[in-house]
Amino acid sequence: MNANSYFWFEFCAYCWLAFIVYWLVSALKGKEAKRTETWQERMRHSLPMLAAYILTFVPVSHYGVLGARVVSAYAPLEITGALITMAGVSLAIWARWHLGTNWSSTVSIRADHELIHTGPYRAIRHPIYTGMLLAFAGTALALGEVRGVLAFAIVLIAFYFKARKEESFLTQEFGERFAERARQTGMFLPRLS
Repeated sequence: MNANSYFWFEFCAYCWLAFIVYWLVSALKGKEAKRTETWQERMRHSLPMLAAYILTFVPVSHYGVLGARVVSAYAPLEITGALITMAGVSLAIWARWHLGTNWSSTVSIRADHELIHTGPYRAIRHPIYTGMLLAFAGTALALGEVRGVLAFAIVLIAFYFKARKEESFLTQEFGERFAERARQTGMFLPRLS
C-alpha cells in the first residue's frame, strides 16, 4: 500500500474510531431489557462482526490471496471509499441517536420499548446496519483488497440474520403496528414503491 493509499485507509480507520467512541459513550444510557436473545444467539452475529473488523484492520505483513487487489490503487477510488465510509458512519450515528434509550447491542425488547419513526427510521427499518454496511463498503473500496470485500460480505450476511431476529421480536411485541411499518419501509434501503 503506497503512502497516498494508506492515508485514505487511515482516514477510514479514524471514521470507525469515531463510531466506536460514540457507541461506547451512548451505550451508557439505555432502558432495561424486557426480553433479549440468548448468549449463543448473540455470538451468531458478534463473531462474524469481529472477524470482519480483524480482516479489515489488523495489520498482518502477508495476507496471501486476501491481500490481492480487487481495485487498483487509484486515488479517486480511495477518496470515494473514504467519503462513503464517513457517510456510512454518519448515518449509523444519526440512526443510533434517534433510537435513544431503545437501543441495545443485543437483539432485545426494552422496557417501554417504542417504535421509532423519526430521522432515517422514516424510510428504513435498520438504518444503523445500512450505515455500517456503507462504511464497510467504503473501507473495502479504500483498501482495495479481497479481505475488504470478504469483510463486507460477512457483515451483510450477519446483519441480514440479526435484522430478521430483531423483526421477529418486534412483530411479537407490536404485532400489526410493526407489520404496517414493515410494509412502508425497506429493511436496509428505502422502499421504492
